[in-house]
Amino acid sequence: MNISIISVGKIREKYIKQGIDEFLKRIAPYSSIKITEIPAEEMKPDSVTEKVLQKEAEKIFNAIKDNSYVIVLDRKGQSLSSEEFAVKLGEISSLGVNQVVFVTGSSEGLSEELKRRADLLLSFSEMTFPHQLMRLCLLEQIYRAFKILKNEPYHK
Repeated sequence: MNISIISVGKIREKYIKQGIDEFLKRIAPYSSIKITEIPAEEMKPDSVTEKVLQKEAEKIFNAIKDNSYVIVLDRKGQSLSSEEFAVKLGEISSLGVNQVVFVTGSSEGLSEELKRRADLLLSFSEMTFPHQLMRLCLLEQIYRAFKILKNEPYHK
């Protein structure tokens, strides 16, 4: 299984970047993983949020291959435990899906069109998290899922 993470915005905090690099290294024996950063559109005082989100969505759609299984992170999505998330990744892999794409938005969120394209809307919490921190949390959960699926220590 190949994994891509498409995120709106850049990682600015050094300590978060270090955590991301650590989990990318840990995931490497289990799966190829690629992160694509989409520049956030500038929100001007007269900007219409949906138009800004649509511009970002166009860039995201261009980075998604047609046959990809798309998981969009959205606080109104389905909540899964770490074990359930691992099972879901295992199920996706058993379907013969070669490319799983996770999408995280900016502080403005993601367009409704992009959410409709998702094969799964996934919620980590009803709380709102900074996009930088969410990327780190997502990578940690992907790593945890592989450890669970391989029945290797780390999870507890």
